[in-house]
Amino acid sequence: MPDQSLPKARTPEATPGEREAAPAHEGISRRRLLGTAGATGLVLGTAGAAVGYAAAPSEAAAPLTSLGTDRAMFHGKHQPGITDGLQARGHVVAFDLAAGAGRKEAAALLRRWSETARRLMAGEPSPHDDTDVARDAGPSSLTVTFGFGHSFFARTGLEKQRPTALDPLPEFSSDHLDKNRSNGDLWVQIGANDALVAFHALRAIQKDAGRAARVRWQMNGFNRSPGATSHPMTARNLMGQIDGTRNPKPSEADFDQRIFVPEKGEPAWMANGSYAVVRRIRMLLDDWEKLSVKAQEDVIGRRKSDGAALSGGTETTAMDLEKTDAKGNLVVPINAHARITRPDQNGGAAMLRRPFSFHDGIDADGVPDAGLLFICWQADPLRGFVPVQRKLDRGDALSTFIRHESSGLFAVPGGAAEGEYVGQKLLEG
Repeated sequence: MPDQSLPKARTPEATPGEREAAPAHEGISRRRLLGTAGATGLVLGTAGAAVGYAAAPSEAAAPLTSLGTDRAMFHGKHQPGITDGLQARGHVVAFDLAAGAGRKEAAALLRRWSETARRLMAGEPSPHDDTDVARDAGPSSLTVTFGFGHSFFARTGLEKQRPTALDPLPEFSSDHLDKNRSNGDLWVQIGANDALVAFHALRAIQKDAGRAARVRWQMNGFNRSPGATSHPMTARNLMGQIDGTRNPKPSEADFDQRIFVPEKGEPAWMANGSYAVVRRIRMLLDDWEKLSVKAQEDVIGRRKSDGAALSGGTETTAMDLEKTDAKGNLVVPINAHARITRPDQNGGAAMLRRPFSFHDGIDADGVPDAGLLFICWQADPLRGFVPVQRKLDRGDALSTFIRHESSGLFAVPGGAAEGEYVGQKLLEG
């Protein structure tokens, strides 16, 4: 779990044109409903929501003024869900193509998925048998991101187009991987700031798969809700640690070079794309919580209260790796997680972390099945995730308290232009 921070969300307010109602046969649109839901339903609760629904056709309805109006763009240079800020709710799901399905069926599926994602991200109903789960909500910063696994290319006869960067990850000593919850032909990441909006998108994507693909595995995650703290701040993980302080930022000169495949890179269909490493990391919380706060801070190398390095300063103050205490001991222990994951300790290796926490219940012996859905982005995993994880494998103090239980690597092509679908350059090139 490298120690890096995330850029803030880019969620421009929807324009009036984006609030147009859906066609009449789809009933009252989500956007037509937003106004009265904001004016009455949010104040009056269940009864108010019913009144708001009845009054929705009124042209005098005021727009919803909440995080529900925040919208991410589907079309663009890069796919959504990479540089957007952390969302409160997330789902990641992998599919395998059905027996007999090939390139033609995959192209049709990506075309369906792209149109569904475009509409849902705009706050519109799904184009196929919408379930109305998110009918009275705005887009809520919904993002839907698509990727291809190593096995996809053999299934579709596109082996010559498979990137070398998609070669399987090496084995690590900390791995306890469940193959049934790892890899897959296709991968979809869904994030939103409303749980129903996120579930609605997950259900729509699953239904769109039809007979072309079946779910291989699916995982659910969450983060702190926007506005839950008095000011924007780096997220905390389930260990209570501020997690993500040194993430690359788009304002940095080499950000694109580290995170995205160049426009003239290889293969050509991956231009402006990125590679996602997905790991389900179980946190052994019972063991972790037995440690004193001081011992936890020594494991991480940062103060638990504010995320500042043990060498002093604030969260963003550069860590002094050589600083010692009165007894001559390193203030930041030699095996501290934050020390090991620093890019300058790994030949400049860096990745953009965009994780979700997860909690999937409590085992029969009372142990929580909880941890981190680790998702990181880089232009090349052999220069991003792999060298950092190898270093962690050789002596990270945190390794005693975590277990890597599933893993996947996916090629995520660049964003789709207007009128295109994600992966079109690969599937029709």
